[in-house]
Amino acid sequence: MDYRLDEIDRRIIYELMCDARNTSAPTIAEQVNVSPGTVRNRIRQLEEHGIIRGYTVGVDFERADGHLTNLYICNAPISERKPLAREASAVPGVINVRELMTGRRNLHILAVGEDTAALRRITRALSRLGIEIEDETLVEAETNSPYRSFGPDDDVPTTQATDFISLTGDANVVDVTVKADAPIVGKTLAEAVRDETLDDDSLVIAIERDDRVLTPHGTTTIEPDDIVTVLSRSGDTDRILKAFVSSDERDVSTPDSEDAERR
Repeated sequence: MDYRLDEIDRRIIYELMCDARNTSAPTIAEQVNVSPGTVRNRIRQLEEHGIIRGYTVGVDFERADGHLTNLYICNAPISERKPLAREASAVPGVINVRELMTGRRNLHILAVGEDTAALRRITRALSRLGIEIEDETLVEAETNSPYRSFGPDDDVPTTQATDFISLTGDANVVDVTVKADAPIVGKTLAEAVRDETLDDDSLVIAIERDDRVLTPHGTTTIEPDDIVTVLSRSGDTDRILKAFVSSDERDVSTPDSEDAERR
């Protein structure tokens, strides 16, 4: 993988899974506590890396036009599974093809037909491709839910860091969203180091601001809602966070390195 999800990405995915059609960037931004520009930028990155592959509409075909939805449980040779899946998706009436890692029953094909005769035509078309249909059944209903692990956890206090990477030795890298009343807001990085808001053991290596990623310099001013990536050579992440979060949130500790590596 060349893209590593952080907590903001996970929350955006969760909100989109809840209702992609009626969830706007400002709505997600309010839930995730970042700017709408950041949400739009993250969605674009998730799409470009193939993590968000598309936005689909759930349709009840029986209610829509009295059509039948049929699930085919199929077998395909492992070496031919992917090309057969592509060919099956081109069969008229097929709306979804799922490839499984198992040896048998490794292709699930969902198709819609106006009647049983139409479904029989789809069955014959799949068989002609060389796909062995082991079982099939009419689908009565389907329910989709968002992935809860990516959603908010109101019962467990969370760190203000949106991502945390433990490096060799004591060093670590932390991403944090800058709060409006944080001590560092309105200061340049040089000023923050000079007045010890930011210690000289820490290095700001990137700043995400709305739809831009900035290369930080000493003259760069920190603004509310910036997502700042900081390298700490000593690993004192709690001390880093004090510069970027509000005073009433400074007692929130960061995850230990073992927990962070599992994320």
